[in-house]
Amino acid sequence: MRRYALRDDQWDRIKDILPGRAGHVGVTAKDNRLFVDAVIYRYRAGVPWRDLPERFGPWKAVHTRFSRWARSGVWRRMFELLAADADNEYAMIDSTIVRAHQHSAGAQKKNGEDQAIGRSKGGLSTKIHTLVDALGNPIGFFLTPGQAHDLQGADALLPHMQADTLLADKAFDADQRVIEPLEAAGKTCVIPSKSNRRKPRPFDKEIYKARHLIENFYCSLKRFRAIATRYDKTAVNFLAAIHLAAAITWLN
Repeated sequence: MRRYALRDDQWDRIKDILPGRAGHVGVTAKDNRLFVDAVIYRYRAGVPWRDLPERFGPWKAVHTRFSRWARSGVWRRMFELLAADADNEYAMIDSTIVRAHQHSAGAQKKNGEDQAIGRSKGGLSTKIHTLVDALGNPIGFFLTPGQAHDLQGADALLPHMQADTLLADKAFDADQRVIEPLEAAGKTCVIPSKSNRRKPRPFDKEIYKARHLIENFYCSLKRFRAIATRYDKTAVNFLAAIHLAAAITWLN
């Protein structure tokens, strides 16, 4: 098997949900599997698109097709279909910052779209907000500029949380934006109190120990070198790559 390529059993689980398959409406793709392996190789190895090995065909065709699938939501739908098998005993939320390469800046702004790149003392960066299930498998993502507060991710992800319990660190100890809405929905918050809270909230320390699983997921996500360092100019493409990497987590 080629380095970074999908195994046969992994490919069998997704081949029938991708566009361009035999019998699908529209043009039949020449080789979906080779194309998906090419995209995985690019993000796993962290090479520029033009440095893809020749066995994958013209690099520009691969990049164009990847971008088209990103805009049409193919990678996101593939991830969501796999993530439908989530263990919703409880969920965990957190974020991680990745450096954005200087080449990722400068995308044309169409209709005022935000490319989720921020500038601070450390340079350009993007923050990946993530929700994972009780086994540490990803179930949702949201991108912001690197300097954004973690609560922006909570605002986007928590309204869709299906689990009855949320595990999170002190950054999410916010009454109006996290705790009160979840408790109003009948959910439980396992969140340590900030040091400036006048009356610390009790929380289940034993369940909270499981929160390391979301850190484990970030470690596996950043094995994709072109995600650990962002090279994509558009947030749409970068998020599509995250969805692909997360889908592979579900396939493993």
